[in-house]
Amino acid sequence: MIKGDTVKIISFTGYGFASGLPYVLIFITLTAWLRDVGVDLSLIGFISWIMLTYSLKFLWAPFVDKSPTKLFQNFGHRRSWIISMQLLIIISLITLSFINPVTNLAIFASLAFLIALAGSIQDIAIDAYRIESAKLEDQGNLAAGYQFGYRVAILVGSSFALIFAESYSWAFAYQLMALLMIINMVVSISISSEKQNLDLVKLNYEKSLIEPIKDFFNRFGLKMASILLLIISTYRLTDIVMGPMANPFYIDMGYSLSEIGYVVKVIALIATIIGVFVGGILVKKAGLYKSLLAGAFLVMLTNLLFSYAAINDKDVFMLASIVASDSFAAGIVGTVNITFLTSLVSSKYTGFQYALLTSIMAFLGKVFGGFSGVLVENFQSMYGFNYGWMSFYIFTSILAVPAMLLIYLNRNFFFKNESFN
Repeated sequence: MIKGDTVKIISFTGYGFASGLPYVLIFITLTAWLRDVGVDLSLIGFISWIMLTYSLKFLWAPFVDKSPTKLFQNFGHRRSWIISMQLLIIISLITLSFINPVTNLAIFASLAFLIALAGSIQDIAIDAYRIESAKLEDQGNLAAGYQFGYRVAILVGSSFALIFAESYSWAFAYQLMALLMIINMVVSISISSEKQNLDLVKLNYEKSLIEPIKDFFNRFGLKMASILLLIISTYRLTDIVMGPMANPFYIDMGYSLSEIGYVVKVIALIATIIGVFVGGILVKKAGLYKSLLAGAFLVMLTNLLFSYAAINDKDVFMLASIVASDSFAAGIVGTVNITFLTSLVSSKYTGFQYALLTSIMAFLGKVFGGFSGVLVENFQSMYGFNYGWMSFYIFTSILAVPAMLLIYLNRNFFFKNESFN
């Protein structure tokens, strides 16, 4: 591998970190903050709807595709948006750290929404930048680097944040995360470069919404395109729906913030990193069809293990083992899914089509995820505290079945179109 390729992978590791940190701080760590100060599970679930900004990002993708931001246009089209949104995230994180969620929940949620919105816009630019930076056969390496950085961000934004929150305060933890965003932004921008995408089609807003969608259906046909969209929308349901309840579950099971930070999250990162690179190898050796099917099955199986933890006494080793298995599966699925979505995107409509596909992937899960707290509380009212949590994890595991069936029933398409050229 030449030096330029190595630098490119390292830079996208940094961009993966920048993408993952605001996401984990708002979607995962924020739930621990809210539960730690006594906010109800149902309300925590509803607040998670701010993450629908990631599911609706195709609506603002045309603006990201059309032109760079005025302030940082000298850095290139994509990087100008990345810098602008990262600065907004940093300022918002610092402001959020000074807000008490118990006494000012509306302001707290509004700032969290702003971070989520800026994060979703940043993701559009980063994804388009990644797709435009390499040929399809090299996307696996960039996807693995991006996933590595993303998973490091999950460790930092969850494990380190929880540890510092317990040792010092939630305010200090989020201020520290903002500082890390600043350092990462400077390093990533400094070592990366951007070439203009000459294939990118620039349209007015209305045509920017219509033309890329028409292109997608023209390339795959109405029937197969619809099936692909169904697969995309159901493939990550299990982990997205259970996401808002992960930290509240650990806290309800009696684990301290430090135990979650030191043991659970560190183990999760190690297992996920291994899974990320196994996913890249799996795609290359087995192809997308087998990789997609194997990933969905692993996620379903490992998610079921949490139902066992729910009806047993507190055991850090047991929980760490279950989290390791689940994170390994998530790492595989992450790389497989990125490669799958990338293979469906046309270079003519890079930003919009990838944003649309990732939006479709997350939308259904985010909507259901908003009711995750209500589901847990209803299951608990029927079956009791522990068996309520158990029922929730059984339910979320079953959500993996529709995607597995769709992939299997359309296996001939995947075999014939393995590279999606």
